[in-house]
This record gives sequence, structure tokens and C-alpha cells, in this order.
Amino acid sequence: MSSIQSALQAIDNFIWGPPLLMLLVGTGIYLTFRLGLLQIVRLPQALRLVFGRDQGHGKEGDVSSFGALCTALSATIGTGNIVGVATAIKLGGPGALFWMWMAALFGMATKYAECLLAVKYRVTDANGQMAGGPMYYLERGLGSKPLAKLFALFGIGVAFFGIGTFPQVNAISDAMSLSFSVPREATAVVLTLLVAMVTLGGIHSISSVSSKVVPFMALFYIVSCLGVLIANAAALPQAAALVVTSAFSGQAATGGFVGAGIMLAIQSGVARGVFSNESGLGSAPIAAAAAKTDSCVEQGLVSMTGTFFDTIIICTMTGLTLVVTGVWSGDLSGAAMTSAAFAQGLNPHVGQYLVSIGLLFFAFTTILGWNYYGERCAEYLFGVKAIKPYRLIFLVLVACGAFLHLDMIWLLADIVNGLMAIPNLIGLIGLRHVVLAETRAFFASASQEQETQTQTA
Repeated sequence: MSSIQSALQAIDNFIWGPPLLMLLVGTGIYLTFRLGLLQIVRLPQALRLVFGRDQGHGKEGDVSSFGALCTALSATIGTGNIVGVATAIKLGGPGALFWMWMAALFGMATKYAECLLAVKYRVTDANGQMAGGPMYYLERGLGSKPLAKLFALFGIGVAFFGIGTFPQVNAISDAMSLSFSVPREATAVVLTLLVAMVTLGGIHSISSVSSKVVPFMALFYIVSCLGVLIANAAALPQAAALVVTSAFSGQAATGGFVGAGIMLAIQSGVARGVFSNESGLGSAPIAAAAAKTDSCVEQGLVSMTGTFFDTIIICTMTGLTLVVTGVWSGDLSGAAMTSAAFAQGLNPHVGQYLVSIGLLFFAFTTILGWNYYGERCAEYLFGVKAIKPYRLIFLVLVACGAFLHLDMIWLLADIVNGLMAIPNLIGLIGLRHVVLAETRAFFASASQEQETQTQTA
């Protein structure tokens, strides 16, 4: 068994090694410059679309653009925002946070492109609901059904055995047991019932819950982090400077020579950044396809803010909290490191509870989001008749997750998660001209319309 696990670990390290990370970030860099720094120039417009009054009333789709964004955020804002950031800084030092920012900056362009394509190539299924994502733009846009089926297969694998179930359920069970002394059996029963109540209602139910829970949980966590940062305000400028300087000086927690330190900071920061915001993995487009919109460009703009909220805001809050309190250079790692930062920055007892509550919300919403992603993948492969069996299997796996500690299954899920990105990135590169053409046509039309209104006025 140990030899099998070692082999899987080697495969995982290979898949998530420099080639895939370079392809992910490289695609983002290419799109960034071809789109004219759209994620920076058009960010104010994107934020207005997110919080604007027009949320798709009377337009084709299942849920509002905000609801689709929250569904995507429910899956991306997860334990990685607490545990993943701590892991990255533990491995690569404070400089890893800087490279997380870089991954997110270019990842916003990738997220824009993949969600634009999801809306452009979406279809209406036999139940009258919108179906879209990499499966559909790989088949209908790129003309490759084998790649589409491969992506869908990997997507189901991640939903069943990876991000969607076991790690999240274990995180919830551990938090309830350690912080609130709740037995795992009770957690398993209550969690399964809650997930069933939400997910059996489909995208409308998931979107409705996500639209309420995601903003609340994000605000709750940000305010908690701000409490630590305000309490340590005097050390904040030095901490911010350390993040930037150590990104290029190679100051890592593990030490070593400068070149090795810089590479470790880059690799850990980029890898954890991609894990956190999922730009380029192809998951968020599945939710984006359900949005009520008549413009694939506008939905692309809305969806790219997910990476902004996830990494630029929430991961930054976690990272600065770890650096400003100095816990990053200690012996702790993962959630324990983040708990120590809150305990030191606020109150030993309150800090532990804040992190546990954050983990509860983040993990629960990730289960909801990935339930929907896997469902859409199952429907693509087997038709609408597969939806009910898929949901039942998903609930059984959630119920079992509290009692499983299967490192090999998590390794397999990690591998499948990385494999999801490969067909999706092939699709993005192959359809890049479609993205550019749609973007230019939209903004040219918008500019012409604005000129006409100005002349009329």
C-alpha cells in the first residue's frame, strides 16, 4: 500500500509540477495582454455588474448573474483560503503571498475567457435548464467530443472523491469535534440532511442558499481578519514590505540559498493560488452557464471577479494575518497556524472559534458548489436520467466522509483535479480567437452606443 501511495504522490507531484503551473499562468498571461489588461481596466465595470440592479430579469437562464457568481464562489472559497494560504507561506515564506497575487491577476483573464465561452456555447437540457461549461465549448466550439467527455469524467471524480466531499466533510467534522465537542456521528447526520435539503432542489436551491451564505461568510471572515490586522496595525507596513521583498530575495521559512528560496516561493504561491481560485481548471464556467444573461462578455466580467474576491481579498487577509502576527516562522502549519494567528492577534479562545466557524462555512458551501459541478458533468455523459442517482451517491459519500481518512483517495482526487485543467486549457487556447472577437465586438458596440447617446443628448 505504501508503494502505491508513493507512486500516486509521484504522479501528483508531476501533474501539479512546473509544466501545468506554467501552462495555467502562461494562458492567463497571454489572454491578459491580448485582451488589453481587461481584468484591470474593466474591473470597475465588472463590479458594477455584480452589485447592479439588473440581474438578468427577463433574460434566458436559470439564476441571476450574482447567483451564478455566488454558486461558483461557494465552491472556490473553501478550506484552501484558510489552510492553503498557511501551507503556501509555510513552504515558500511570505513571498508566496505575492506570487498568489500574480497567479490571481493573470487568472482573472483566464476566468473571464472560460466563463465567456461557457455562456456562448451553453444549451438547454431536457429538463429546460441551462447546461454549459468546458464539456460544451470543447464539443460545440472546438469540435472535440473525446476531450469533452474526458473533462466531464474528471469532474465527476473530483466531485465524488475530492474537493466536493471527503476533505470538506473531514474539515467540518474535525472543527465540530475539536472546538465544540460534537461527536462525528452527529455531524455526519446533520451535515448530510443539510446538504440533501439544499442540493435536491438543484441549481435554484443551491444558488439561493449560496447568494445568502457566501456574502455573509466572506464578510464574517474578512471582519475577523481585520480585527487581527487592526490589533497589529503598527507591524502591518513591515509585514507588507516583507511579502514583497521576500518574493524576490528568497527568504523562505525553510531557508536555503536565494535561488531555491525564490523558486519555492513562486511554486508554492502559484500552486496554492490556482488551488484556491480554480482559474483555468474549468469548474466555475459550469456555474456561469446557468446565469440569466444575453451577453457572454458581461457574464465573463462578472465571473472574473470571483478570482478577485477569492484570492486578492480573502487569501490576502489570511496571508497578512499570518505574517503580521509572526506565526508563519513557527512550527505550526495549516489550520493550526491560522488558529494561532487569530489566538495571538485577538484572544486565545475567540481565535480558535473564529477559524473553526470560518472552516465550517467555507467547507459546507464548497460541498454545495461541487455537487452542482459534478451533476452537470454526469448529465453531459449520461443524460438527465443520471441526475437523481448522482445526487443520491453524492449524499452517501458525504455521510461516509466524516469517518474516512483515506490519503490515497485524496491523492487520486488531487490528480484528477489537475487533469481537469488539461482539456479545459486546450479548449481556451483553441478558442482564443472566439474570446477576442466576442470581447472586441461587445466593447465596440458599447462604445458606439455611448457615442450615439452623447450626440443625442
